[in-house]
Amino acid sequence: MSRWLILVLLAAASAAHAAPPASAEDDMTRFMEEKGLLGKLEKVRVNMSDRASELVVTAMGFLGVPYRRGGNNADTGFDCSGFVRAMYEQTVGLVLPRRANEQAAATQTIDRKDLQPGDLVFFNTMKRAFSHVGIYVGEGKFIHSPKPGAQVRVEDMSGNYWQQRFNGARRVMPSPQAAAETPSLQP
Repeated sequence: MSRWLILVLLAAASAAHAAPPASAEDDMTRFMEEKGLLGKLEKVRVNMSDRASELVVTAMGFLGVPYRRGGNNADTGFDCSGFVRAMYEQTVGLVLPRRANEQAAATQTIDRKDLQPGDLVFFNTMKRAFSHVGIYVGEGKFIHSPKPGAQVRVEDMSGNYWQQRFNGARRVMPSPQAAAETPSLQP
């Protein structure tokens, strides 16, 4: 080997060792790009975001519908869980349980700081956990069917009444059927 070639190889080896090693995250990103998975993940994210937006817009269309205990449609009125159930069934195609506490049990717990439009917010309004539910619309507000004599309306969660009664936030996870309708993550 010529002396010049040895110097070039040593310089290359030295440069390779001086460069920081690629992180596992970089390797994963590169792998996902090569397999076309990043684009598919973005499609799933957009699809979920579109569904949440559609859910919120649809729910807003029911502002003013009267409260009715046990109610589950706009013609006769809604109670809180009937409203949430109807919105999810109509826009996302998911059938949630009928009662607020059952809806809480059937959904994924999330931190309040992670709330996104379309998530569910629960409150203790009857001296029992998860006795009231609404749909988070963003910017600290939620839409719900509050009580007898009232109508579907938007409220601010930072109000003293709601802050004191907040029980938690939940995310509705798609059913296997709904998940099958979202773009596949398979390469």
